[in-house]
Amino acid sequence: MLYQFHEMQHAAMAPMRLLAQTVQSMFSHPWLPMSYTSSARSLAASAELFERMTRQYPKPPFNLPTTTVDGEQVSVTERVVMRLPFCDLLHFERGNGPHLHPRVLLVAPMSGHYATLLRGTVEALLPEHEVYITDWVNARDVPQVAGNFNFDSYVDYVRTFLEFLGPQTTVMAVCQPSVPVMAAVALMAEDNDPNRPASIVLMGGPIDTRRSPTAVNAFADEHPMDWFLDRVIHSVPMTYAGRGRRVYPGFLQLSGFMSMNMDRHVNAHLHYYRHLIKGDGDSAEKHREFYDEYLSVMDLPGDFYLDTIREVFKEHSLPRGVLEVHGRRVDLGAITDVALLTVEGEKDDITGAGQTVAAHDLCRNLPARFHRQHLQPKVGHYGIFNGRRWREEIMPIVREFILTHRNNRTGA
Repeated sequence: MLYQFHEMQHAAMAPMRLLAQTVQSMFSHPWLPMSYTSSARSLAASAELFERMTRQYPKPPFNLPTTTVDGEQVSVTERVVMRLPFCDLLHFERGNGPHLHPRVLLVAPMSGHYATLLRGTVEALLPEHEVYITDWVNARDVPQVAGNFNFDSYVDYVRTFLEFLGPQTTVMAVCQPSVPVMAAVALMAEDNDPNRPASIVLMGGPIDTRRSPTAVNAFADEHPMDWFLDRVIHSVPMTYAGRGRRVYPGFLQLSGFMSMNMDRHVNAHLHYYRHLIKGDGDSAEKHREFYDEYLSVMDLPGDFYLDTIREVFKEHSLPRGVLEVHGRRVDLGAITDVALLTVEGEKDDITGAGQTVAAHDLCRNLPARFHRQHLQPKVGHYGIFNGRRWREEIMPIVREFILTHRNNRTGA
């Protein structure tokens, strides 16, 4: 009933949000002389802050209309090239024709935020790569007739996308999908699937959370599975297409995200309030841009979330060699010709340093020339795949690695 109560509460506050919008518009209107007084600016700022803190944020756009290819600015068109019930495979088409650049399947985390969280990752890849991304669908919008989605389903989706894109593709997993991506590639290698990727890039992924455990890992380890089932899994209300589906609601995830750094978020909103009063539009807009993304969350399929907690964070099934997908044991030793790059952040407080690099030890039959690892100094989790250090220091390593191993199995 928690989900239903949350929706009722949001609906009940609609008149107050509308009133706040009206107050903000009225007392910040440039034609109203009073709007230039400190009391009016304070009132308008308070109203805007209230409205933003109580609204539901929709899925944000990627907003990448152009990129530069071979020194020329070209248009970028987002096109869905495959639709599955829980995910769209999205291609960022550049210009008017195909370019002879490496294909990259960017597997976005299904961990609460939308794939647009990787906007900066996509933007840096676009000039020299054909970029595809897993655009996960909000689970509350998937009708129950589509069936359930669990860890095995995630592996199936990754494999389906890789088979669609064909050989010589690089698969890049950011955080959570690192384990299912490795499982998918291992099964493809064991089956001698010709469409297995040429290379894998793991960015801050929880391959072995027993190494350098963080507060996130400790939380998952300390609570029994029944706690997660009883406290965080709820049914989608009747107002959505996925009515009755068991999910981990986005609003609960968001409360968890914010509680980890509550002081920082409170201070950020206080600064935002002051920027509005001072008329510092640039600083206020930066705050809006960040929180429009951060506060936009999606529901996760309940079965997938519970499987991930159990297999990745509690049982450590992959590094222990006991992970199974549809009854098949996953053996990373089957990977012999798919190059592996791991990227970690020195200050990562979500996926501790050492958790991702553990993948190299598990790929015991992969020749040394196919292994590469990088520890980026002075960055946390988000900085691995976004921001200046990602663009200037990590991206060149990724680019060179992809090019080096683009034709592993062709002899080129």
